Amino acid sequence: MPNRKVVIVAAVNGGMQQDREGAHVPVTPEELAAEAARCRAAGAAIVHVHARDATRRNSGDPNIYSEIVRQIRAASDILIQTTNGIGVRRDPQTGRMSWPSDEERLGLLGIVPRQDLFGIAIGSCDFYNPEGGYTEETPYVNSPELLRQVIPRVHAMGSVVEFEVVEASMLHKLRRLAEGGLFDPAAANLWLLHGGGFGATPPLARNVIFSIDEGQRLFPNARWGVTATGRDQFPIGTLGLAMGCDSVRVGFEDNIYRPDGTAARHNHDLVADMVAIARLFGREPATPAEARAILGLRAGG
Repeated sequence: MPNRKVVIVAAVNGGMQQDREGAHVPVTPEELAAEAARCRAAGAAIVHVHARDATRRNSGDPNIYSEIVRQIRAASDILIQTTNGIGVRRDPQTGRMSWPSDEERLGLLGIVPRQDLFGIAIGSCDFYNPEGGYTEETPYVNSPELLRQVIPRVHAMGSVVEFEVVEASMLHKLRRLAEGGLFDPAAANLWLLHGGGFGATPPLARNVIFSIDEGQRLFPNARWGVTATGRDQFPIGTLGLAMGCDSVRVGFEDNIYRPDGTAARHNHDLVADMVAIARLFGREPATPAEARAILGLRAGG
């Protein structure tokens, strides 16, 4: 493992996170482009973004996403990954929380200019993440039908889906889809993200290690990474680095705190902290070009 590069992903805003405790969450295309460039300079190879509207609420508007992609590309060479979840919304009449429709989410596959990478949770759950602004448990549906549409379309582009593993049981659902012919479970361009602290999944080492082990057993050639919510983000990230992860995700989407527990002012502070930790393990941050090779992203994909 000495000197093996690690892909650092900066998830800079999320769908619900707001400015707090001195942390500034980038929202507009201009803010996202400027912060993406600073994260790139700090060592991130990928920026993961959500769009927000004029009221700072999450949006699935393809035009906003297109402008975000244009401005980030103009500012740096960092790879761009869009959410597939978009984010939860509160009905102004009833006050109830709900997720966007599959049709709205699928609309993000056709934005122009298009993103480099995609992400999708591989199963449904009761989503709960107070550190990311989700203070109420909300049913989060990722149906097999949605996965059957997203995965082959992304692979046909020569791109890669980051499969977000909220709970380890979801890996078996993904394996069933693969065995049904959706994709090759032994492919090397698969990317698993193991998380702790989302929904009912505790951010405990043994829980995350089990998920990692199951992922490697079911998808033996897949790349894999780790993330977590709140103050657990850096301990779980460090665990992943010690185990030889291919990627590690930090950022204000799920956490504003640095390893010492103080709030960061900007996302690039968290990137710099993770780079410093990675170097303790002899790991250097991958460049965007190196991340392409690690994840199996084709040129132009």
